[in-house]
Amino acid sequence: MTSAPEVVLRGRVVTPDAVLDDGTVVVRGDRIAWVGPTEQAGAAGVAAPPRPVAGTTLLPGLVDLHNHGGGGAGFPDATSRDQAMVGVAEHRRHGTTTMLASLVTADRATLLERVELLAGLAEDGEIAGIHVEGPFLSHARRGAHDPEALVPGDAGLVRELAAAARGHLRTMTVAPEVKGVVGPGGAAEALVEAGAIPSLGHTDGSTEHAEDLIAEVVAGLRVAAGRGEPVREMTATHLFNGMRPLHHREPGPIAACLAAAARGELVVELVADNVHLAPATVRSVMRTLGADSVALVTDAMAAAGMPDGTYELGPMAVRVHDGVARLADPARQEGGAIAGGTAHLIDVVRATVAAGVPFLDAVRSASWVPARVLALTDVGGLVAGRRADVVVTDGDLRVRRVLRAGVVVA
Repeated sequence: MTSAPEVVLRGRVVTPDAVLDDGTVVVRGDRIAWVGPTEQAGAAGVAAPPRPVAGTTLLPGLVDLHNHGGGGAGFPDATSRDQAMVGVAEHRRHGTTTMLASLVTADRATLLERVELLAGLAEDGEIAGIHVEGPFLSHARRGAHDPEALVPGDAGLVRELAAAARGHLRTMTVAPEVKGVVGPGGAAEALVEAGAIPSLGHTDGSTEHAEDLIAEVVAGLRVAAGRGEPVREMTATHLFNGMRPLHHREPGPIAACLAAAARGELVVELVADNVHLAPATVRSVMRTLGADSVALVTDAMAAAGMPDGTYELGPMAVRVHDGVARLADPARQEGGAIAGGTAHLIDVVRATVAAGVPFLDAVRSASWVPARVLALTDVGGLVAGRRADVVVTDGDLRVRRVLRAGVVVA
């Protein structure tokens, strides 16, 4: 990695609220110093560079709330810092400059070991925190999670994980119908108390189950904000995937999530990679809810950026064919369950735009919105004063250069 005291970039610039057809971004040190139309650069004391190659586009560094790894290494299987950094580096050089490291369902000892390891990366600023997916999940909607490791909600385990994370446990996926998740003394309550966000997912519950969890969490987050804690938002883990399907007589959890998102109480994750969801589903949800209620995520696993083959996702063997990851062990499958994603977040943005979503909305849902969910005010947008995370792409959104805190990512 190399650094420079000042970098001036020009191209089509995507800010949180607009797309500048000819814009300039000035980076000084690790901060964005100025952003605006190139025609205004001179008045701002900026010497604009020559017009770049046609199609050059400047995006904010992307923010991924749900990522299990890439480059051949998965966070659920990492036993060293170097192994975990393989996954971080794979996504960073493709434009994801801020990310949560996601774990999968495992036994208590394994979860505590992995959380403690990843806490070190968070302390060093390599990741924004930790997302634990499970083990308080529905057996019927477990997807690629180990059925033998699923357990009832356990507030004690939540507190142990929070302690091991040393303040860096950010989100945890839970199913509201699982005993011990909702209610006084439950896992959801313990998560909010620990400063983490309960994320509704992998659930076979009813609309009412989902509504109960959402009401409890939203109320808890409001109380926490009233105490002066950062304003955080509840999420739904990869909406539609790992959930009872929406049916007009049995609406299930999806209806509750959509309604809560429409009220501004919840942000839904979408894995818009053309595998987890049909393009029409992505387009419909984005048009209905708007970009501010959607966080685009990858749900990436070790095979992201890698060729087809066999990989691991925690204790589960995964086979990747034509870029689609599925459980490899028939005896432990849930109908050939999809086992995470193999795309980078920039690929998800590209697929979302191809689905008919406005370019600005797709970028906002992959940067500004997930940063807001995590109460991060230093990243997520090309805004003066924020960290200098900039992704330079061509007209087809193929990454050409990435800056993180003003440093070029190798």
